Amino acid sequence: MKILKYLLYAAVALSILSAGALYGLYRWASNDLPNFTKITDYTPALVTTVYDRDGGVLGYFYHQKRFLVRLDEMDKWLPMAFLAAEDASFYNHEGVDLVAIFRAALINLKSGRTKQGGSTITQQIVKQLLLSNVKSYERKLKEAILAYRLENYLTKEEILTIYLNEIFLGSNSYGVESAARTYFGKHAKDLTLAESAMIAGLPQAPSRYSPYANLDLAKDRQHYVLGQMRSLGWITQEQYEEAMTQEIELKRMPDPSWGTGAYYLEEVRRWLIDQYGENAVYERGLSVYTACDPKHQAAAEKALRHGLQDSAKRRGWTGPVGNVDETPVLMERLDNQVVEPASLAVGDRLLAMVTSVKQSSATVKVGPLSGEVPVESMSWCRKPDIHVRGAYAPKVTDARKVVKKGDVVWVSVKALPPEGKDVWTFDLEIEPEVEGAVVSIAPQTGEVVALVGGYDYMRSEYNRAVQARRQPGSAFKPIVYSTAIDNGMTPATLIKDTAIVYENDDGSVWRPENYEESFYGWLSLRTALVKSKNLVTIRVAQKVGINKIIERAKALGLQADFPHDLSVALGSASVTPLNLCSAYTVFPRGGSWVEPRMVLDVKDVWGEDIYTSELKSHDVISPQTAYIMTYLMQEVVRHGTGRKALVLGRPLAGKTGTTNDERDAWFMGFSPYLLTGVYVGFDEPRSMGAGEAGGSTALPIWIEYRQAVENDYPVQDFTQPDGVVISRATFEEGSREGMHMVSYFLPFKEGTQPAPASVSDEPGGSAGSPQGVDDDLLKQGF
Repeated sequence: MKILKYLLYAAVALSILSAGALYGLYRWASNDLPNFTKITDYTPALVTTVYDRDGGVLGYFYHQKRFLVRLDEMDKWLPMAFLAAEDASFYNHEGVDLVAIFRAALINLKSGRTKQGGSTITQQIVKQLLLSNVKSYERKLKEAILAYRLENYLTKEEILTIYLNEIFLGSNSYGVESAARTYFGKHAKDLTLAESAMIAGLPQAPSRYSPYANLDLAKDRQHYVLGQMRSLGWITQEQYEEAMTQEIELKRMPDPSWGTGAYYLEEVRRWLIDQYGENAVYERGLSVYTACDPKHQAAAEKALRHGLQDSAKRRGWTGPVGNVDETPVLMERLDNQVVEPASLAVGDRLLAMVTSVKQSSATVKVGPLSGEVPVESMSWCRKPDIHVRGAYAPKVTDARKVVKKGDVVWVSVKALPPEGKDVWTFDLEIEPEVEGAVVSIAPQTGEVVALVGGYDYMRSEYNRAVQARRQPGSAFKPIVYSTAIDNGMTPATLIKDTAIVYENDDGSVWRPENYEESFYGWLSLRTALVKSKNLVTIRVAQKVGINKIIERAKALGLQADFPHDLSVALGSASVTPLNLCSAYTVFPRGGSWVEPRMVLDVKDVWGEDIYTSELKSHDVISPQTAYIMTYLMQEVVRHGTGRKALVLGRPLAGKTGTTNDERDAWFMGFSPYLLTGVYVGFDEPRSMGAGEAGGSTALPIWIEYRQAVENDYPVQDFTQPDGVVISRATFEEGSREGMHMVSYFLPFKEGTQPAPASVSDEPGGSAGSPQGVDDDLLKQGF
């Protein structure tokens, strides 16, 4: 009896000691545990999504490609597949599964290596979000304690949701939604049982079991998961067999980022970072809604690309991209080019290698294709004298003078091969060095529907639409003339177009000239703007005052370093295309300019608004002045440097701009519903060549873009406000040697129109006498 008694005492003592040891171990492990409650405020790094105005995705910003989804936004099989693979008793344990741990230990002991883990899903969350990945008994103990606490703080559904959104699943995919998009090109709610099982098989070794890396291994894991689901009774034998036999089609959901709209997307990114900081943009899962119209954006990019190519061709052939014999790395570039014959269309541009040349054509290889480039498509490769307007250069008639064997060149598909033949026909192309920008704004709202900052974002991320400050040249003149209208002049005011010589304070001499280097004598304000006369504009500025013109420009929101001399009237102050477009909205808006809006709304990951754009307009000029200037710019389109725009057959107003030596070419054109500005020029300013002016270089780009979108709007004319009368003005224009009577219907502020005709209201008659002469260079015509 005594022995039994002592044994009993010993057992009790041992139990007490064991309990004490366990309690001590627990206190030791619990001493510096992190605060597990921060998991309840789960804020993982999420993808920010930028949308266009139609709801399509313009692009993504992220550090980790993760999209937050709830359980009810997943296919029903997806959570079950993960539970079957990772933690079948998830709903029965309290954070730690002792049976699973014991089973894993036996398997690992038997195999002599770590073959199976016993961690629950809750433990995995704790390890990923609170602890390090260092393998130690201390970490495992801390993990178990925290998992138990977490289970008593969150619901099972909340824990499972966190796990399915947090877990890394390979191929830069974090969470099940990202994996669904990456591996099957669909959303998590659209996955099949077979697809869910394949994704659920990835956590053990995401890279090794990736279906892109090894489809057979991925299927092995998928079969394991499906087998587990069947063994647990979660799917029927029929569902198991159907999933086992389903053909797996791997497909990535297209990522539109940095494709169409790349420059627009980049400007949105810059704005977001400026507003919220980089971490928020790349990790908070924002939803950003923009004014970008996908049809407008694509059309603007296409038009700019064509226009820059045409401008480059007018300067002649600059040579191939290179020659494979001299630059072997070009072969790698050719080999990496994806060429899918079935998807090629006329006009598609590709890199090609010349394999042979004869006088009439060059034979080229484009990926798996072979084709011919006829010499007729090389006619533009002549070498013109770019400094002489209209200089003649004979067309190229021998292909051997343009390319040689081994040259790598750009070509475009001229025609698809006839049925049953494999020979393609290509045109020789050029990758232009000249750059440009297109900005298109809905003037009534300020929404920027299209913004293009260059030929190719992949070639240059420099966004010329918002970063390039260039002289607008004559595109600045409407600002000068609007100031003149508000200072006593009318469209019928006559100004002398004669030579001017100014001596500067430093003793230098300034001799401004008209673009065509000729003089016309007396011209009305209307004709001077239509013909874009520099010397008339300078005299107008001299009469009005430089300070008033600069004040007007600043009031219109133009941000520039304005020179306090008469050159400012000719657009010598550098501005960005977006800034100039914003200023121009004052005309179609009837006197107020509007701040451009690209980002309309920003929502957080829960769909709550954190930013809503508001229209911000600024009243600057009267509706009467705005209409008079719009009318005069309609005359520019009807009779002046913007005549090519008449092809649209709609009420349009606009102004060309060309700077000295044809360094910059502009066209600013608008209707009541859409204002578009186009800029073209080299990044390192230099002459584009004689004749590369606003009307010949920028305007064709404007026209191509507008033709693509114009029919989406009803025909609409500009509204004439009260206080403006349209009256016939008849007067003489020209020099003493060639004065001729002209007659125009022009807009006037009420009270400034010419007196009623006393004899005749027909062209050539008199419409009253001049209202006085201001000086020998400026007078009122009528």
